[in-house]
Amino acid sequence: MLRALASAGPTATHGRRSGFAALVAAGILLSRLAGLVRERVFAHYLGSSAAADAFKAALKIPNFLQNLFGEGVLSASFIPVYASLLERGDDERLAGRVAGVFVSLLALGVSVLVLLGVLLTPWLLDLIAPGFSGEVRLLTIRIVRVLFPGTGLLVISAWCLGVLNSHHRFFLSYVAPVLWNAAMIATLVALGARLAQADLAVALAWGTVAGSALQLGVQLPFVFRHARHLSFGLDRQVEAVREIFRNLVPVVVSRGVVQLSAYVDQMIASYLPAAAVSSLAYAQTIYLLPVSLFGMSVAAAELPAMSRSAGAGDDWAAAVRRRLDRGLRQIAFFVVPTVLAFASIGRLLVAALFQTGRFGADQTAYVWYILVGSTVGMLAMTQGRLYSSALYALRDTRTPLRFAIARVALTAVLGLLFAFPLRFVLVAGARALGLPLPAGVGGEAAMGTVGLTASAGVAAWLEFLLLRRAVQRRVGAAALPAGYQLRLWSAAVLSAGVSLAADLAVGPAIAGWLPVRHVVEAALAGAVFAGSYFGATLALGVPEAAATLKRLRR
Repeated sequence: MLRALASAGPTATHGRRSGFAALVAAGILLSRLAGLVRERVFAHYLGSSAAADAFKAALKIPNFLQNLFGEGVLSASFIPVYASLLERGDDERLAGRVAGVFVSLLALGVSVLVLLGVLLTPWLLDLIAPGFSGEVRLLTIRIVRVLFPGTGLLVISAWCLGVLNSHHRFFLSYVAPVLWNAAMIATLVALGARLAQADLAVALAWGTVAGSALQLGVQLPFVFRHARHLSFGLDRQVEAVREIFRNLVPVVVSRGVVQLSAYVDQMIASYLPAAAVSSLAYAQTIYLLPVSLFGMSVAAAELPAMSRSAGAGDDWAAAVRRRLDRGLRQIAFFVVPTVLAFASIGRLLVAALFQTGRFGADQTAYVWYILVGSTVGMLAMTQGRLYSSALYALRDTRTPLRFAIARVALTAVLGLLFAFPLRFVLVAGARALGLPLPAGVGGEAAMGTVGLTASAGVAAWLEFLLLRRAVQRRVGAAALPAGYQLRLWSAAVLSAGVSLAADLAVGPAIAGWLPVRHVVEAALAGAVFAGSYFGATLALGVPEAAATLKRLRR
């Protein structure tokens, strides 16, 4: 396929891949926007209460299973094998057999793990949030046991995504989580004013399970439509299935190692002041939007195409280099300004999304500080996804595993240091910038959560550099030119200054516009930032700016 695309010329190739990436990005955007609405409704009814901490911590435990066998893992292990079978038209029946047997074995294994998770919940909680005790601990256990079956459904939903992506059907699977979010929002709105906070958290867990069923159910008809030769069974002797599971093991271990890093962060956060766990989750909701929208969309669109390659050699390496160069530029064009926007006007964004009901100004400042810490590694994490896709397309799942282990080890060491003994560095930095400490949520001690996210960002840069070196050894030099990066950062810094000036000029004039003040202020500052950035990049001759403007005009 890559040879055919190469012969078709760069314009045709670029158009098809850009179209697939746009479909993924559109689906992710809609699902993430639904997630932001969900978080705002969640903040309104539960705020940063003990019940909110319990639900956020509980959601992490079964999500460990989803992340072990979910979208990224199945994409890396299942898609390369299944898509290569589809490339050979006479193997469609074999491809259907492979997909059916694989999901049958996957469903059996996940069912066993779900049952074990329900039975072992108290011990799992002691590993994840050992700082919880009393009523909060009991509530968390109860919520986890409700959530586990829904997580099993989401794992099968990830298999649907792998099948549909391999058939070049990208949009549906990435927009399906809208239904998951909608079920949670409906539960909160219907019961939020009628139940006590602890009971509402449990009811929300049941709404989450219902949303998981909806997310899976909407994809299944399309899977059966496009994969017409699906054949289920438990035959472990099918060679392609065995290859998938051989690829799956290092990817699962790699994802497990990365998840271990997230759980180490949560474990440390459980020893920090109250609201640390839920505030970390609020910040991650915002931070993961550009990571998914600009990193995942490009990487997800490229993986099936690379995996469909009929051969190797110089032609293939050149095609991968072209895709990497283009993908890195696309990612950086959007992520660089996002980093500056979160750092400069992120407080306005947090207030617009969450400052309502039990979520006050102090919580807004706290979540913003955590968000700023998260920006340290945002560019590295998004570009690293693209390099990982190139390695997975080469059927190399062990190299990313080694690099993930190095990243997690560094994250754990730095996280512990900056959450506790070196926290004074962050406190001194905030005071030097004239930023007030979040007194209502723990003051100096609360800044340890910022240390956790910033430490993870530093470790992400280590992983990125290792991934880039490994890919370049296979396909040759593929990295962002220094001049291109300078133009992007210059435009982003200018835009941050202009948007802050606009907010200083207009903010006092709308101070009495409650309850829409925060939304209006964030929308204004965001619009000024975006307009300034596009204007500056157009003036600096950045090709992606002109291409983006052309797509918007269409």
